[in-house]
This record gives sequence, C-alpha cells and structure tokens, in this order.
Amino acid sequence: MAWDPVPPELRAQLRGLRIGSRRTSALRGGGQHRSRDKGAGLEFSQYRGYEPGDEPRRIDWKLYARSDRFFVREAERDSPLAVWIVLDASASMAQADEGGLGGSRLDAGKALAACIAEVALRQGDRVGLVALRDDALAFVPAAGGARQRDRLLFELQRIEAGGGVPDESRLRPLWERIAADDLVVVIADLLDDAVPALATRLAGARREVLALQLLTVAERDFPFVDGRRFRDPETGEELPGDGRALRAEFLSRFGDAQRALHARLDGAGIRHATHVLDEPLLQPLRALFADTPGEPA
Repeated sequence: MAWDPVPPELRAQLRGLRIGSRRTSALRGGGQHRSRDKGAGLEFSQYRGYEPGDEPRRIDWKLYARSDRFFVREAERDSPLAVWIVLDASASMAQADEGGLGGSRLDAGKALAACIAEVALRQGDRVGLVALRDDALAFVPAAGGARQRDRLLFELQRIEAGGGVPDESRLRPLWERIAADDLVVVIADLLDDAVPALATRLAGARREVLALQLLTVAERDFPFVDGRRFRDPETGEELPGDGRALRAEFLSRFGDAQRALHARLDGAGIRHATHVLDEPLLQPLRALFADTPGEPA
C-alpha cells in the first residue's frame, strides 16, 4: 500500500478548503481562480472602451449601434495557480515532544504538505515541492494530475531532516523555478532566521507567500519542572538548566520572538498560521485556506 500521511477523516474535511490567490494574472488559464483577461474568456465580466490593438471580433457591435462608440467585452477566465510547497528539512524539523506521540515537526510538515497538494490538485492547479536541506535541494517540478500526487508523496516519504538551511548560493534553482505570481507555502518552524528571510525575499520578488509555522508543545508550554540539558538540534550545543526556574523567562522571551516574527511576516504581506504538534492538522489549514473565494482566509 502506498505511503500516505493524510488520515481518511482528515481527507474528507479537506473538501471544505480552497487555495486561492489574492493576485490575478493574464498569463493563467484553465483552473478555479478568477483572473481578468483581455482575451476571450469563459464568463462575461464587463465592457470597456476600445483600445488600439484590441481584436475587432471582441467589439460589441450592437452596443456600438446604440451608442456610436466602440466597446469590447472583457471576461473572467478560470486561471490555475502554480502552488509551490517549500518544506524546511533542516535538523530542527526532527524535533518531537517527549514520548513522540504527536510525531516530529517534519512528520506534521509532510502531512500538511500532502493536504495542501491534495486540495490544489483537486482544483486543477499545478503543485511543486522544494525541500530545504544544507546538503541539497529536493525538487519536484510543478505539475497537475493524479500522477503528480504520487510523485509528491514519493518524494515526501524520502525526505529526512538534517543539517541546516541551504545558503544563498544553493538556493539559485529555487529562484529559477518559482516564477513571479506563483503561490508559495513555506512550512517550517521559522525559528532560524534563514527561512523567514527566504520567505520575505520571495514575497518581495512578487511571489505570493504563505507561511505555516510548526511548533512543539514544549515550545508553547515549556512544561519542564526538573533539571535537564537543552540541546540545539542543528548546532549540537547543550545548555544545562532547571526547567521550573527557566520557565517564566523562556515563555516571555519566546513570546517576544513570536510577536516579532509575526510582525515581520505581516510587514511583508505574508499570511501565516501556526500548528502545534498536539493540535488538529486541519486547524492551520482552515486558517489559511477557508473556502471563501475572493476573501482572505
């Protein structure tokens, strides 16, 4: 049986989601996203005055007979998105809570990526995948159809967390493949500055970017009450400390860091949601992709 990280009950709930773009592009054609197109379209939108270069066949001659002016018909056509899922696969994504009952950040990231791909492919959109590791970028070129779902699941299954985020020199293929006006969903813990920096650069370069942050229960609640050693999974650095004594300071500093991150994303025009490993996977998906066409989620 093929590997699939999406439980059946969650798959049924995905039908209430829709991935929509806040932007339009006359270059798109053939999906579920409305965009104004100066060419022939599928559904009448409005009239506008004739401009040099407009095709004569688009002139409404009946309206000309009544007004003695040339008007052309504009239409809205269905426009598929290219949806790129950028998944952080650095070592910190292997982090799981004690007992590991909720799996790791990467496990959750893979499941969320599969959900997003399923919704987009069902809409008729194209979906691509980029996994960020310092040793290599894993790419699945954007495409549509049932076979693309299988390709994405195959690649997601193979991804393992390790190392850090690729440096700028290794990110060039990402810029070559993700085109302007594509929609990018970044799935990461966003605790290392490299990924938020990449997201804001993409947003500044005309890519529409959404961010889905993955946190452990420990980061949200810091439930430790004993002495222990806290280890950075990417650097290996360890810090001994007493959990009870550190809790208030950690929660205060972590809260400040989260507020600064959210302000940074908001300032870049990046819609974002947070998923904690003990919460339902549907929750952040609803926050970003509620089925309200034409309106922000």
